[in-house]
Amino acid sequence: MKSMVPNTLVFLFGFFLLFVNVSELPAQEASANKPTKAVTETRIGYLRAYEPQLALSVLDIPPRDEGVAGANVAINDNNTTGKFLGQSFTLDATETKFDADVVPVFKEMLARGDRFILTDISAKQLLSIADIAKENGALLFNVGATDDILREGGCRSNVFHTAPTRTMLADGLAQYLVWKQWRRWVLLYGSHERDQLYADAIRRAATRFGATIVEERLYEDKGSARRTDTGVIQVQKQMPVFTQNLPEHDVVVVADESEVFGSYVPYRTWTPRPVAGTAGLIPSSWHPASEQWGGSQIQNRFDKATGRRMLSKDMQAWTAVRILGEAVTRTKGNDPSQVEAFIKADDFSIAAFKGQKVTFRTWNWQLRQPILLGDNHAVVSTSPQEGFLHQFSELDTLGVDRPETKCKLN
Repeated sequence: MKSMVPNTLVFLFGFFLLFVNVSELPAQEASANKPTKAVTETRIGYLRAYEPQLALSVLDIPPRDEGVAGANVAINDNNTTGKFLGQSFTLDATETKFDADVVPVFKEMLARGDRFILTDISAKQLLSIADIAKENGALLFNVGATDDILREGGCRSNVFHTAPTRTMLADGLAQYLVWKQWRRWVLLYGSHERDQLYADAIRRAATRFGATIVEERLYEDKGSARRTDTGVIQVQKQMPVFTQNLPEHDVVVVADESEVFGSYVPYRTWTPRPVAGTAGLIPSSWHPASEQWGGSQIQNRFDKATGRRMLSKDMQAWTAVRILGEAVTRTKGNDPSQVEAFIKADDFSIAAFKGQKVTFRTWNWQLRQPILLGDNHAVVSTSPQEGFLHQFSELDTLGVDRPETKCKLN
């Protein structure tokens, strides 16, 4: 007699498949009919003044995507969380020239719907659009300009600053030099406006923390071709002569933001002394070798995304985008007025891989932050230094404090 077991198994298996498929139909129909959750899309603009730049060393030429790369990494970080909350972030980058009128291109950004805009432009350019932004309900995040005027006489209530000021950088450096008991400084400064402003910040820091500038010397930019007229042999002869016959000093402080002579000073001074400022030991908001306080996490993410190390402007842009991401997440929307209120709340803070949460100064909306001191290879120290106390926050020992400010927000 022929066995019925195989036929029975086939019948049961077929019935099982039929049952599963039929039971899935209502589920699929329910899924298809279920309304899709609305996604809150937040556009973040990035207005950047860019032109190819020279530097005394090819290693110091800024990357083409400096700053923008940091913003893009933060966009990805925001979207990692946002996809679970129905939120999406995009970056709208726009470029202009250093001395260009940025008002027309800024108005185009507003017309596209940008209401949160990072700016990496000059102080003059930023001031030209700040009031236009306010009239249109837009918030600006200064990620590039270190000019104190933007936080003082030219401060605006709708402009937040994640870039440190020159006075913050100078104070961070001064605290370390004074902590080292290197109180006698020689100041070498360039002839361009940026160099003069940095030199002013150094002079202020010396007075503030009890150092003495024993002599100042101006290096005049005569417009020579940096690559062809300043060979190693010529520089080796120039710098000792430029620094000859100085009074007794502990350190040489360089103010050369324009990259005319500063990088040639270390190891070439007449008297062997450490060099600091815009060359040698440099104060900055971030350092490519910083790995403390979880810094290796952001460094690795950044390197994976860009193929290079993270620079200060990248961190400043990353911080601004993360601040916006945090505000949109917490307020559950991207209304500029609600985002602004959240950021300006007394309990607002953001983690930035610097050992402590950073906050905004309510009198000028400058981000409080530690200043890292480093050379080309490593972080040497971080300011504020131990022993420099403040009644509210030790971070307020860096830069213009509330009792000193000339800012009147409007």
